Amino acid sequence: MAYLSKRLLFDIHSWIGIKLSILFFIVCFSGTLAVFSHELDWLFNPEMRTTPQEQRASKNLVVSNLEKVYPDGEIIFWSRSREPYLADIITTKVNGVIRYVFANPYTGEIQGSANLTIQRFFRDLHYYLFIPFQVGNFIVLFFGFVLLVSLITGIVSYKHWYKKLFVLTTGKGFNVFFRSLHRLVGVWSIPFMALISVTGIWYFVERADLPKVSPYLRVETPPIDSTQFVNNPIENFTYYLDYDRCVNLAKKSIPNLEVNNLFVPSKNGRPVYITGLSKVPLVRPRANRVYINPYNYEVIKVQRAESINTITWINDIADPLHFGYWGGWVTKVIWFIFGLAISGLILTGTWISLKRKIKNVAVLRKKRMGKWRYVNWLFVVAIQIFMYILLIKRYQISIAEHVIITVSWILVFVIGYYIFSYRVNAGTQSSTKSK
Repeated sequence: MAYLSKRLLFDIHSWIGIKLSILFFIVCFSGTLAVFSHELDWLFNPEMRTTPQEQRASKNLVVSNLEKVYPDGEIIFWSRSREPYLADIITTKVNGVIRYVFANPYTGEIQGSANLTIQRFFRDLHYYLFIPFQVGNFIVLFFGFVLLVSLITGIVSYKHWYKKLFVLTTGKGFNVFFRSLHRLVGVWSIPFMALISVTGIWYFVERADLPKVSPYLRVETPPIDSTQFVNNPIENFTYYLDYDRCVNLAKKSIPNLEVNNLFVPSKNGRPVYITGLSKVPLVRPRANRVYINPYNYEVIKVQRAESINTITWINDIADPLHFGYWGGWVTKVIWFIFGLAISGLILTGTWISLKRKIKNVAVLRKKRMGKWRYVNWLFVVAIQIFMYILLIKRYQISIAEHVIITVSWILVFVIGYYIFSYRVNAGTQSSTKSK
């Protein structure tokens, strides 16, 4: 009975590797690239680079320079980069189009702008696969459960795995080496896979509101007395707001606060909303919140990370743990390496399962993915369709950017086809002829 149970779990492990391989890989690999998406922006966009200095420029100076470049613009969101060598990004609406403006936080200079950044592209891809109406969100979150099941079935079906932390079989052929490497990498990735799957499942719990966690996570935006903004008919209020004063008020409200994000009210009756990091470890900036009345500069609400409830604390450590940015470059490198490891496990696992189960070309074509290939490719087509709709309508990117994105996807599909279709077919045909 124990053998049958292990056999069943191994079959489940293999089934996940083959039937869900395409979507599984897209979710995992996009999350891996998202770890260094800011650095990719630095690499490919010189306008986002800065030289760190001891003092930062006045935010009001930055806004003054922004108004000169985009006099008809409207500030929506101001984000301070986690890395000192990257510019601040000020999300600005210009003639109805969202632009990401790069502001040097040390000199106050506006260095450039873009309709789309690499970080935003991979965030959207990994967050919801570009598929709207929360369908994409739940597809991605579903793979938190898939990863956990794959982890458990792999551990149970690999006998005495804890004794094989340094076992790599070589000299017995390509397929044997790949199976041994798959197991070795899988064993070393157990803690990381457990962390990613658990945080992914938590995201599912949060979004699905199971079991009614939303009341513990909800932070009500405090209202502002309407009489205060009726008498302030400023046409573009976002350029006249005293940002330095707001930041100073936030820092006084929360000791040792490092302001990261500044949400500018888009309509009357909304406060300025500031988030940032304090001395509380691991939590994301949203754990600290300061709400300020933009008309009289009165602090109307404060949330400190050290006083949040346990469920909110769990929610606020999920992002740093999931993406690995909590410890700077060191943890980001570690998370990136293990992200590549999980992505590699999907690829090698698929290859191993195909080679093990398929003995001739006819069986190969019949069994390799079955009807699930239609499910995988249906979602891949949906990703492409909704991606281009978003790129055209919302981001309005250039033709050159369209070409780069399209060619990148084509390369991924061509390489995947060559490895998992052409090479498997060729290897199977060679094996059949030799018999």
